[in-house]
Amino acid sequence: MTDAADPRFSDYEQVLRTARSVRKHLDLGREIDPEDLRAAIDVAVQAPTGLMGENWRFLVVTEAKRKAAIASIYQTVLEELLQARGMPMKATHRALISHLPDMPALIFVCAIGEPPSDQGGQIGFYGSILPAAWSLMLALRGRGIGTTWTSLLNARADEVAAVLALPDGVTQTVMFPAAYVLNAKLKPADRLPAANVTYGNAWGVDYF
Repeated sequence: MTDAADPRFSDYEQVLRTARSVRKHLDLGREIDPEDLRAAIDVAVQAPTGLMGENWRFLVVTEAKRKAAIASIYQTVLEELLQARGMPMKATHRALISHLPDMPALIFVCAIGEPPSDQGGQIGFYGSILPAAWSLMLALRGRGIGTTWTSLLNARADEVAAVLALPDGVTQTVMFPAAYVLNAKLKPADRLPAANVTYGNAWGVDYF
């Protein structure tokens, strides 16, 4: 099994393997350099697109009042979701809620337009924006900026739109709380290997 110690292991694979959600060990007192954000977004817009083309837009929120409003909405949505599912709140989620108003930046990945009603159309719509969001998360990781992939705010999209002055016809997708990593040890997660999750030619038939 290949690991990070293997000399054949490339730098980009190391970034991919260690792109964890980072909710703790963040430098909340350090502003994010706009040039780091510019460079990361320049990477993100190189992502592949579908029929929607380059419909992505990135909204970086640094104002304390707007961040506090977003954090309040996020906490409400998370608490309601966990209560509905009868699940306790994890320590990592508590950490994110407590840190959210103080995050140096909240980065929203939006799409111009709205998803169609059919499943195929929805896959094409989100397939034109989510690769850019993933590329952004990786590019930020490569620059020492920790993020968390969050989509809970879409449950209160109208409230979020009001806070951010989003116009009609703009779809919210992912929000990244972002801060420079501070003494965090990011490592590969404990995941099932490819042989356990890959089939060949027909469902349930081993490929590897």
